[in-house]
Amino acid sequence: MIKQVLKSIVLSLLVLGGATQAASGGLAWDKFPVEKLTDDASLQHGAKLFVNYCLNCHAASYLRYNRLAEIGLTDAQIKANLLFGSDKVGQTMTVALDAKQAKAWFGATPPDLSVITRSRSAAGQGSGADYVYTYLRNFYRDDSKPTGWNNLAFPSVGMPHVLWELQGERRPIFVTKSEHGHDVQVFTGWEVTKPGTLDPRAYDSAVADLVAFLQWAGEPVQKTRVQLGAWVMLFLSIFTVIAWRLNAAYWKNIK
Repeated sequence: MIKQVLKSIVLSLLVLGGATQAASGGLAWDKFPVEKLTDDASLQHGAKLFVNYCLNCHAASYLRYNRLAEIGLTDAQIKANLLFGSDKVGQTMTVALDAKQAKAWFGATPPDLSVITRSRSAAGQGSGADYVYTYLRNFYRDDSKPTGWNNLAFPSVGMPHVLWELQGERRPIFVTKSEHGHDVQVFTGWEVTKPGTLDPRAYDSAVADLVAFLQWAGEPVQKTRVQLGAWVMLFLSIFTVIAWRLNAAYWKNIK
């Protein structure tokens, strides 16, 4: 189990490391809307997107389906909407994809996404959640690539755009500018070549829901930990006042 966890973290670091290198070329990472993390409806929608679009290749093998009860889903809802075939509620979220075949098809084994947003912070630019949020919103058509897709946040990535039906097809618009005596291509925006089933705002919201679920999956007890921390700080504040007054009473008659 420890070896599997370390392998998952290493693969996640490789993905994020490549993205960091790519982002250092000038693409600023967008800020993930953190308010999604406290919205059970967003987390439930993110779980649905993950199962339908990501779980074909990417596992979340350190998360069991029954943990989804913590975001408001019942066992009956999990069975009806998120399980396939012979999967059971108590099982982990694994995939049937053969690792060797995946490496042959995509050039690398798709990493386990259990800790993808936690494995590394964005070097000086934001969090792992910021990277995944940016990455999933920057795919574009590129017929020169084996998958037919490319990504501004991670150029030449081996992963195809699995959410393309939702987002549609786009091409990036670049203009040539001179910097320090050299001509460089500067990204200025997108041109939609084929609309998706969602408008841009709805797609960004759906991606935020998916990233929120991945962030939650990496630490399901985060919400409880934050709530407990607030109570601990309140207790310490009250105890500090009590200790201060007790100390004053103890030393009052001592000269």
